[in-house]
Amino acid sequence: MRFDEYITVDWSSASSPQIGPNSIWICTSKCHSEELQKSRLHNIPTRSAATEWLRGHLYTSVQAGNRILVGFDFPFGYPAGTASALGMQGPQWKNMWRLLFNSLSDNHKNENNRFDLAEKLNRQITGEAFPFWGNVRDEKRKYLLRRGRRPHKQDDVAERRLVEKLVPSAQPVWKLAGVGSVGSQALTGIPAVWSLRFDPRLAKKTRIWPFETGLRIEPSAQIIMAEIYPSIFPFRLIKGKPKDAAQVTAAARALAIADRNNQIDSLFVGRSDLKKRDIKIIENEEAWILGVSDYFKK
Repeated sequence: MRFDEYITVDWSSASSPQIGPNSIWICTSKCHSEELQKSRLHNIPTRSAATEWLRGHLYTSVQAGNRILVGFDFPFGYPAGTASALGMQGPQWKNMWRLLFNSLSDNHKNENNRFDLAEKLNRQITGEAFPFWGNVRDEKRKYLLRRGRRPHKQDDVAERRLVEKLVPSAQPVWKLAGVGSVGSQALTGIPAVWSLRFDPRLAKKTRIWPFETGLRIEPSAQIIMAEIYPSIFPFRLIKGKPKDAAQVTAAARALAIADRNNQIDSLFVGRSDLKKRDIKIIENEEAWILGVSDYFKK
C-alpha cells in the first residue's frame, strides 16, 4: 500500500467560530496490514485551530513512520493566466500561494480580510470588479460586486479551470459567496496549506500534488497534500451529523479502499486524454482534483 493514513478536510470560510453545518470537518482513516480501521471525525470551530490540529497530528504521524495522504476540499489553483495577469514570473502556483499567504489576515476568531483581498486582486488583474465576485454583505465595493458581474470574454482569464470543465457541479474559484461557492475557501485555505507545507518540521517530508510531484504519487514524499472534491465519492448520511461530515468520511474511506485494492495510483494521473499542453498548465498553475481520472470516468 502507498499510504498508512488518509485525512480529508472539509474547509470553511466562516467569519466567526462555527461547529456543525458549514464548519470545518476533518476525517482520519488508517489502514494497517490492509485492514481498514474505523474513521474518526473532528469538528473544529476555527481555521487557526484546525491548522494547528493538522500540524500536530501530521508531525506525530510522521514521527511514527507513517505515509499520509491529506485531501482538502477547495481549489489549489486558479485558471491559467491568473499569475501572469498579476505580473508574476516563475513558478505560477508558488507565486500565487505566496501572495495569498502574505496577504490574508485570518485570526483565531475566524475574522479575516478575504473580501478585501479579492477586491485588491480584481483591481490588479483587470482594474474592475472582475473576475472575483460575491460578498456576504450589502456593502458597496467598487472592485467587488455581490452579484451580477460581467461574463468572461475571450481575452479574460477563464471562468473555469480545465478540471472543472469535466466536473460541471464544481463551482468556479472566482465565486466567493452563495450556494456551492469555493472561492473564499481557497483564499483562506491555501495560506493554511502553505503554512503546513513549509513548516520546518514537515517541509522536507511534504509535497503538494500535482505542483511538486507531477500527476503521480511521489515515492519520496511522506506527506502528500492534494485537492479533493468529496461529491465525486458516493456517501451515506451519518445520523446526527451534517452532510459535510458524511462526505469527508466517504472520501477518506474511498481513498483507503482504492489504496488497499492497488488502484490509488490511478487517482493521481489525471485523464488519459489530457494533452501535453494541458498537463503543463495543470502542473504549473491550475492543479487538479484527485480522483478525476479514468478510474472514475463515466
